[in-house]
Amino acid sequence: MSEAPSARPKGRSIRPLAALWPFLRPYRLVFAGAILALVVASAALMALPLAGRALIDVGLVPGDSRTVNRYFLLFLGVAVALGVFAALRFYLVTWLGERVVADIRKAVYARVVKMDLGFFEVTRTGEVLSRLTTDTTLVQSMSGVGISITLRSALNMLGALILMGATSGRLMGIMVVLIPLVLLPLFTVGRKVRRLSRDAQDRVADSSGLAGETLNAMQTIQAFTLEALQSRRYGEAVEAGFFTAIRRNRVRALLTALGSMLVMGAITFVLWLGARAMLQGQMTGGQLLQFLVYAVIVSGSAAALIEQWGEVQRAAGAMERLVELLQAEPAIAAPAHPQPLPARARGALRFENVGFNYPSRPDAAALEGFDLTIEPGETVAFVGPSGAGKSTTFQLLLRFYDPSRGRVLLDRIDISHVDPVQLRRQIGMVPQDTVLFGASARENIRYGRPEATDVQIEAAAVAAAADEFIRRLPQGYDSFLGERGTRLSGGQRQRIAIARAILKDPPVLLLDEATSSLDAESELLVQQALEGLMSSRTTLIIAHRLATVLKADRIVVLDQGRIAAVGTHADLLRTNSLYARLAQLQFADRTADT
Repeated sequence: MSEAPSARPKGRSIRPLAALWPFLRPYRLVFAGAILALVVASAALMALPLAGRALIDVGLVPGDSRTVNRYFLLFLGVAVALGVFAALRFYLVTWLGERVVADIRKAVYARVVKMDLGFFEVTRTGEVLSRLTTDTTLVQSMSGVGISITLRSALNMLGALILMGATSGRLMGIMVVLIPLVLLPLFTVGRKVRRLSRDAQDRVADSSGLAGETLNAMQTIQAFTLEALQSRRYGEAVEAGFFTAIRRNRVRALLTALGSMLVMGAITFVLWLGARAMLQGQMTGGQLLQFLVYAVIVSGSAAALIEQWGEVQRAAGAMERLVELLQAEPAIAAPAHPQPLPARARGALRFENVGFNYPSRPDAAALEGFDLTIEPGETVAFVGPSGAGKSTTFQLLLRFYDPSRGRVLLDRIDISHVDPVQLRRQIGMVPQDTVLFGASARENIRYGRPEATDVQIEAAAVAAAADEFIRRLPQGYDSFLGERGTRLSGGQRQRIAIARAILKDPPVLLLDEATSSLDAESELLVQQALEGLMSSRTTLIIAHRLATVLKADRIVVLDQGRIAAVGTHADLLRTNSLYARLAQLQFADRTADT
């Protein structure tokens, strides 16, 4: 579940927002245009009270209709300029915010997908998704509309204060004293509103997380008849969100009432003082109107600045979390000067006294003293109990991790000196738990070789015994397979994965019991396809079936991260008690058929 927005640490400093500049820099002309539109719009706003004063003090006094018309046209022209440039400013800053957050999301995602598996052992996927969504949304608001509101409010308040002083220094002094008295209670209540808003976001996150969790486990829920229980749990989460939102809205209503009374009270008091000054001949009616409008602008701008400060702090905290991802460096990366691999490797593999401890389990060795040479074109099966280190050998070969001790070599080249991307292009893998994407059958197979033609894709599907069932789908190869391939059976998903590996045509093939989910007929077809595929390449197999073991040139028995024995099936049955026990337990259901 994604982290709730309220869990985001509030930034104590706005310095992390400086990291926005590299994303803003490419669009500095757009930013400059927005600033220019902001200045013109603010100047037009400042000119409105001046135009109103001129209309009252100059235009209305002579009683000349043409003079009145001229000043009304002037007033109208200033209003039009304000509207046009305010709209232009809004468009430019919202475009800028959308563009910047899109670039940030792309940069963060591009960085995350390059991180090593050790990163994901200690970082929750939900945490990354939270940063890609909720944190970037906060930054989007700040980098677009937030910056606009902040700059506009600061500029308007400064300009209005200066012009207030030019209109009446005495009344401006009174307003400067009143503004903090008005805004302090609003700021206090506003903090409670923000706290309740965070609580409401928490409740929304709870209900969304619960819904996502249950929808992804619908088969289990229905199999155990948990529909009523889950509906009740979701209903309780939604009700909690409703009551939290009502509390927030109640306080917001109080804030609105309090703000209206205090602001209007302060303006009324100043207006009363101004009216007395006008009666005493100390200022004109136009000056009073001008001062009143400037007072409203100052109060509104100050309130907006205080409101934005909370958003600035939240955005700074969000940007700080995003910067952590942007600056993260993968533990597995290409060396400064990577050693090149041939376009197609021969497939000679060598594990030299390899030892390895997973970062999350530093005290337990997954492999220790692992020493093995595999010739090009050889098929080697790994067998052993759960946790013996079979999958670890695959992860080291793919350089998802680097050995803690020893070396892994491909064609006599230490793979730690090779660009991981170049290395992985030489290796194909069919995992036991097939991973399919929310795309068509054609595109899922095309992941094996993105530049492959439709003809090549369909040929790979034929070789993997997948063509027949794919053509029976509603749109054939263009049928959407559902999220994680949910529209297919387990065996069908596995055949798609095998077709993907066949399409890649790598010199090294890793099979994590690629036929374990197939029925007998499909297994026979796929085994024939795999035999043709395996005949010209180095193949490593994590084996759970006797048929797979018997086809291997050698069998490596692993126990607690060490090689317990190496040999053929017949030899190991006689010489290794662990293998004999595994054969009896794991392969017994296949022995009679064989």
